[in-house]
Amino acid sequence: MKENILKTKTFTFSIKIVDCYKLLIQEKKEYVLSKQLLRSGTSVGAMIRESEHAESKLDFIHKMAIAQKEINESIYWLELLHATKFLSTELFNSLNNDADEIIKLITTSIKTSKANINH
Repeated sequence: MKENILKTKTFTFSIKIVDCYKLLIQEKKEYVLSKQLLRSGTSVGAMIRESEHAESKLDFIHKMAIAQKEINESIYWLELLHATKFLSTELFNSLNNDADEIIKLITTSIKTSKANINH
């Protein structure tokens, strides 16, 4: 069976987000913004998993669109945490690069699925 790259990447991203959350609460004593990042950053992978068992193509597109919104929100929290000096540039760049790659994959998947509906 072919590996689902998006599923793998979003699961790995979720692990990195959990690790980042632990760092933020333990070392930086930051509890509010980090919780927002934890929620949005881990829900991306959960929505990708849900999309695997979508009831229809439209349901698949809907679940992928939610994942797209969640990764976009994650990018916002990463940018804010970096701008407020809670995240180092190195950690920010690593997580932001992952998020950027994920959002591109999700967007491509949505576009492809929408194009296939009309055929």
